[in-house]
Amino acid sequence: MKVAIFIARRYFFSAKKTRFINILSLLSMAGVGVGTMALVVVLSVFNGLEGVIREMFGTYDPEIRIEARRGKRFQADSSLLADLRALSGVAIVSEVAEDQALIKYRDAQAYVRIKGVSENYHKQNNFKETLVMGDYELDRPGSSKAIIGRGVQYQLSASGTEDVYALQCWYPRHRKQVSLNPANAFNIQPIPIGGVFAIEKAIDDHYIYVPIDFARNLFGWEGKVSALEVRCSKASIIPEVQQKIKEKMGEKFKVLNADELHASLIKAIRIEKFFVFLTFSFVLAISSINIIFSLYMLILEKQPDMAALKAMGAGDGLVRSIFLVEGLLIGLGGALLGMLLGYGLCATQQSFGFVSMGMSSSLVDAYPVEMRLKDFLFSALAILLITVTASWIPARKAAATKVKDFLR
Repeated sequence: MKVAIFIARRYFFSAKKTRFINILSLLSMAGVGVGTMALVVVLSVFNGLEGVIREMFGTYDPEIRIEARRGKRFQADSSLLADLRALSGVAIVSEVAEDQALIKYRDAQAYVRIKGVSENYHKQNNFKETLVMGDYELDRPGSSKAIIGRGVQYQLSASGTEDVYALQCWYPRHRKQVSLNPANAFNIQPIPIGGVFAIEKAIDDHYIYVPIDFARNLFGWEGKVSALEVRCSKASIIPEVQQKIKEKMGEKFKVLNADELHASLIKAIRIEKFFVFLTFSFVLAISSINIIFSLYMLILEKQPDMAALKAMGAGDGLVRSIFLVEGLLIGLGGALLGMLLGYGLCATQQSFGFVSMGMSSSLVDAYPVEMRLKDFLFSALAILLITVTASWIPARKAAATKVKDFLR
């Protein structure tokens, strides 16, 4: 094998008799390099988008969420909360009462999700940092004020925290008999606006936050919650804590981590990333046709050398290995160049963000980029397989060279 590598390296770096072979080899390397660079950049952008989604949802999603498998609410007494807080690795357990409701403000109304949270909710995440108006008052005992999304504020044309008007929250009562009088058919409770938050349009347009006691009174859920949200002492032990909670809660409850809460969205991004990888691999396979052409041209030029090698006792395997290595030098050389260029582009985008999203309402200004080692490794593996496959047919042609055809 050392002989094959030595000869292939000499063929790769030495000037060819026909200048066209040199040009074709360079074009082959350039084609593989450009394809590899594009593959690395696009995969890194998909990683960045996945990271942005996690960051966006991490603003209000818990690390672990406990929900009932059946129904929208369940009893959460003090003993259950104490048992959960006693588990090793559990730092915070917050109670949540969340459901759809109608809110009215003067002559406007909107259908929103009212999320009632306990006093320690602000310790779960960085929700306080999303406030664009007002103060966070959900942790103040006896203070019932709502924090509404910016989209909800626009829908209601609410002026903000200094408004003398309160929101009117309407929620249907759980009664067997239907009443035509709205006062009897709905629980109606007023609550002033204490702040406005801005996270992302899909959230801002549909959510308002209130103290959990206000939500329970409105929904008629005495002592009940729609979910329990858990924060761990360290991010690295989330899977371990999740398993402990599953064993504690039993089969009647779902214990979900942050990724599982939005599994369909993250799965869609990963599927798109996989198909992008396949598409660019196919493009690289097409560009490898140049490698086949350059190897065929080199074989035509070096057939006398192959005949001489065979006359000196070289077998078909050695001759085949020479051109396989030659193809690998072209393909992997282009791949290395492409990975370096792709890494440089991604690093520049991370530092300076020179490619903008082009949307004023987007969560980030520039395309997010996150480089991962496994993307580089899978790209290198794909290029290796494509190059070996492309080089195999010309290498077999070289191994079929007959000594007698070049004897004079």
